[in-house]
Amino acid sequence: MIHIEEIFKSLPHRYPMLLVDRILEMEPGKHCIGIKNVSINEPFFQGHYPGKPIMPGVLIVEALAQAGCIMLLSEPQYKGMIPVIGAIDNVKFKRMVVPGDQLQSDVTLEWIRGTIGRLKAIGTVDGELACQMEMTFKLLDRDS
Repeated sequence: MIHIEEIFKSLPHRYPMLLVDRILEMEPGKHCIGIKNVSINEPFFQGHYPGKPIMPGVLIVEALAQAGCIMLLSEPQYKGMIPVIGAIDNVKFKRMVVPGDQLQSDVTLEWIRGTIGRLKAIGTVDGELACQMEMTFKLLDRDS
């Protein structure tokens, strides 16, 4: 299990853009399962939507991507790099994510060649599919 202190060391993201609270399982460079606890105190709920708070789909996708970043950056050869999104494909939203939910990200690396790669991710809440996607990314040097 990876707690928030280790996540801070891996990802450059900070509040309010850090969307991973914990990594439950990880096989470095291959697969991970991450958690985002969705709270009514999230800043996006003030405007999306007042009276009917729903986590924006783009932030669900970002939470899945960030879990994938942690898995990638756990590999020594990628430490200190920044993964950026190149493409997001086959995104499907199946369930709303609302305050009180725990979004679980199940991310698998499909392939990586040099600094370009592809992830497949599934987001669930209480075992129910909330979102699925495929993402192509590029790894950049932090100093570039």
